Order: sequence, then structure tokens, then C-alpha cells
Amino acid sequence: MGKDCGKHGDDDLRRSCRRLLAILVVLALTVGVVALIVYLVLRPTHPRFYLQDASLRQLDLSNATTSTSTSTLLSTAIQVTLASRNPNERVGVYYDRLDVYASYKYQQLTVAASLPPAYQGHGDVGVWSPVLAGPNVPLAPYLADALRQDCQAGYLVLQVKLDGRVRWKVGSCVSSHYHLFVTCPAFLVTAGGNGAPGAAGFRFQTTTYCHVEV
Repeated sequence: MGKDCGKHGDDDLRRSCRRLLAILVVLALTVGVVALIVYLVLRPTHPRFYLQDASLRQLDLSNATTSTSTSTLLSTAIQVTLASRNPNERVGVYYDRLDVYASYKYQQLTVAASLPPAYQGHGDVGVWSPVLAGPNVPLAPYLADALRQDCQAGYLVLQVKLDGRVRWKVGSCVSSHYHLFVTCPAFLVTAGGNGAPGAAGFRFQTTTYCHVEV
């Protein structure tokens, strides 16, 4: 008799666990379907980013020699001004993580600078002006040669890149995280070729529209 009561108790516990699991699964599916419907109805547009300014403070090539080899090092410092606008009428954007750095021909030149988290409401505009620095970054020989040629020509193109995580806000509902990747070309020119790398003489040419992926 006691064994039968124990067996019935175990069966009841299993049934209760299965019901609870089924309820949780249904609840998760319902939340997912609602989120999908909201997304499909509102179709949030990715934020628009613009590079408004880039002030080159340092661009110095140097050679580092060891007993076995010689390598080229680049020290860079550049202050950039980035602006973003939320074009959505009913969707806000949480910028939970924003890291920005400069690159040249796909090689990262500066340490990533972390921007403060921010919230951008409907139609709001945000502006950041970080200083990006990269001391003694090793350059491949072909990149060092390309950089010297660009400086001699008086026309230098750097890429300002932003890597981050964003969430969408619709009313009181907030989405999960999405990866944000932004690439902004920085066109720097001189009045004439100066014959060698260096920050002197280079000026930001024009505001540029950034490519945004979410």
C-alpha cells in the first residue's frame, strides 16, 4: 500500500513538471511570436551615421631594428566627430556598447575607444568626439610603402569603424541585442604632396555618410 502511494506521488510530480514545462514553452513561443510580429509591423530602420570631422594629430613612421630583423612601426592619433540619427518614428535605440577605432587598408591602427552607453529616441541625434590613438603599431612592408605613396600624393583615406551592440525599444518592450557595425571613410588631403608621412598639412575634406550593418 505504501509503495503504491509513493508511485502515485511520483506520477503526479512528473505530470506537474510536464505541465509546467509545457506552459513555459508556450509562453516563450508566444513572446517570440509577439516580438516577431512587432518587428515585422514596425520594421525598425538602422541608425544613420555620419563622419563630420577627422583631425589628424600624429602620423609617424619609424623603424624598429632587432638582431634578426627590421620592422616598420606607425604611431597615429586622430580626433573624430561622429554623429548618428535615429530615423524611426516609433522605435528608440539603446546603444549598450560602442567601440570606435581607425584603420588603413583593413589594418587596425588605433586602440578601440569605448563610447558611453546612450539611448536615442525617435528622431534624436547623438554626437561623439573621441580621440583615437595607436602608438607603435607594426605595419607590413607593403602597407608602409602604400602609406608613404599616399602621403606623397597628398591624399590619404582612413576608415573610422564602430563596433557595438544595440537594442530596439517599442513602447515598453525592449528587444534582445543586435550587432552594430559602422564604417566611415575619412578623406584627408593636403594642398600638395609633402613627401613623407606626418600629420602636418592634412585636412579633413568633407562630411561622409557611413555604411551601417545591423
